[in-house]
Amino acid sequence: MSPASSLSWRTAWLLVLPPMLWAGNAVVGRMLVGSMPPVAMNGLRWLLVALLLAPLGWRVLQEPSAIVQRWRHLALIGSLGVGTYNALQYLALQTSSPINVTLIGASIPVWMMVVGRVCFGQPLLRRQLFGAALSVAGVLLVMSQGQWATLAKLRLVPGDLLMLLASLAWAFYSWLLARPPASMQGQARPDWDWAGFLWIQVGFGLLWATLCAGAEAAWTPGWSDGWRLDAGTLLGLLFIAIGPSILAYRCWGLGVQAVGPTVAGFFSNLTPVFAATWSTLLLGQGPRWYHPLALLLIAAGIVVSSGWRPRLKSADGGRRD
Repeated sequence: MSPASSLSWRTAWLLVLPPMLWAGNAVVGRMLVGSMPPVAMNGLRWLLVALLLAPLGWRVLQEPSAIVQRWRHLALIGSLGVGTYNALQYLALQTSSPINVTLIGASIPVWMMVVGRVCFGQPLLRRQLFGAALSVAGVLLVMSQGQWATLAKLRLVPGDLLMLLASLAWAFYSWLLARPPASMQGQARPDWDWAGFLWIQVGFGLLWATLCAGAEAAWTPGWSDGWRLDAGTLLGLLFIAIGPSILAYRCWGLGVQAVGPTVAGFFSNLTPVFAATWSTLLLGQGPRWYHPLALLLIAAGIVVSSGWRPRLKSADGGRRD
């Protein structure tokens, strides 16, 4: 099935929701800087997710042999999507500005194409390259606030490199979801529902996150003094556990399976647009002229890269392109 035929309105909405929630994750993550160490925050986030998903996902433990036989693949996607990407993002927010982090995160579609071509033999189509240019132009428009000279003032810091590594980790994670080994395809795949499959990923990712948090505690002077668990911090953790974690990962997994990582990756460019929206709402400022234009450019990039033409109902009730 081609991406163009798979990208239905339902799939498009599934892929719009994750960047909206991930934009909230970046905002809340920035707000929680100073409340707890970043890698430990990632571990607490996924521990909370594991507890919330347990009532829905625990049944996968009834067949432990199915997990043991596939542990390498499960450990890899868990460590990339759960244990690595989010920890690197929270670390990046310690030294990098939200503008830089969001801008660098917009490179994910490019990494999707590179990883797909180099590691999975996915050919690059001309329309995908053109779509990438349109989407990146929309992102740059938001980041520059309509003034291109603003981009020249950006300065790279260690957090920017961390976010670049995070984007690469997410590209690999998405491709491994779309191109799993034979033991995870067709009839060979265990009868796991979405909650059970995500719970397994969280379990393996939590092991990696815990090890990294232990290393952070051992190597960071004054680590135990960097905690402030007040009501605001706990509410922030609850939000990033439910929205950007459970809901976003579920929708992203469905979207990637439907259209593939390359097309899905273009939707991640909506994250800075949503981040600007949250800032507008929180600061009480009205939308600027460049916001709708940037959204139009990003949406055009999605349509062009996928070759998608929305199917509409004709006058006689049938379907037409």
